[in-house]
Amino acid sequence: MSESEIPNGDGRPVDVYLDLLRIRMETEDYRLLLRMVEPVLKAIEEERLSSLDLALDPGADDETPQEVRDEAALVIATAVTGRMDNEVIELDVDDDSGPVRIVTDATTASDPDRLAAIADYIKERHRETEELRGIAEVSGMPTDF
Repeated sequence: MSESEIPNGDGRPVDVYLDLLRIRMETEDYRLLLRMVEPVLKAIEEERLSSLDLALDPGADDETPQEVRDEAALVIATAVTGRMDNEVIELDVDDDSGPVRIVTDATTASDPDRLAAIADYIKERHRETEELRGIAEVSGMPTDF
């Protein structure tokens, strides 16, 4: 799907959001954003999301600006939810891993109790992952999950 193939006129929230970003963002950043989200938007359109993997976290050699990563996450969230009130927020999960960036709706983003519950869930998932990684290591199994 190229920029010209992304529909503009049918009023889908994701198309409206992409049009707003096209106007607001620097041309190169917008092109980078499109390269990031086009495979996901196509997979959503073709209903084959389960086979897609998209990492928006920075890698050691990734020079993608955080703003572009955040906007990519918001484009995908808009495509999935049909809502344009999504926000990227940072949660302090624990001292070891630093903050975690998540996408949520505006209501949840403004609810400290809900954010605390999400942070607790992420902490528990990290703990379980590390426990499983330890079991795998002791068992001689791969630990790169």
